[in-house]
Amino acid sequence: MPKPSNNSTIMMQVHPDSSTSEAYRSLRFNIECSVFGREAKTITITSSGRGEGKTTTAVNLAVAYAQIGKKVILLDADLRNPSIHLAFGEDNGIGLTNYLVNRNALDGIIRETIIENLSILTTGPVQQNPSSLLASKSMDDLLVELRAKYDMVIVDTPSVLTLTDAKIMATKCDGVLLIVEYGKVKRGAAKKVKEELMLAKAKLIGVVMNEIKDHHAETYL
Repeated sequence: MPKPSNNSTIMMQVHPDSSTSEAYRSLRFNIECSVFGREAKTITITSSGRGEGKTTTAVNLAVAYAQIGKKVILLDADLRNPSIHLAFGEDNGIGLTNYLVNRNALDGIIRETIIENLSILTTGPVQQNPSSLLASKSMDDLLVELRAKYDMVIVDTPSVLTLTDAKIMATKCDGVLLIVEYGKVKRGAAKKVKEELMLAKAKLIGVVMNEIKDHHAETYL
């Protein structure tokens, strides 16, 4: 059995009736509306820099989809600073890199969670040249398999401006969601992130403003 998590990162599990959890449900609904008319089963979650809440958003968005009966897998593609396993209280001894390097069977590396309909695929052991691994044919093959097995594939990646990894994954997925911490990211940096994603021909679903205080919220409705 998967181990239960006490990590407050999973707000949808710890405080399902909170305003924060409702915000994630609203985000799920907004994504569905924004991609109306086309399929979006694979979504990359990224940010302009570290510490803006992309992993927390990826985790809770995955839970939000699972709670409406979607079969979801949360994939940790941040091969340099993995954290999905920590959110669910798991070890990281086996995972994505075992598939990409050794072609381990998916059944042996995907883990169920205590949340119904939600599975996770952690990064596995650190490898050299993570960007090359993500850009590989093996990564393409993995996404094909995951699309066939799951209704939604949520991919957590590094930030856009520091590494190429997120742009690589964004080009492979149906859409990308950009997480921006309110008051932290300068307008020029945000513009550069958008330009980088557009240059990579990534499909930008939307931008999530994170850490907005109540008295600023009306500006972003």
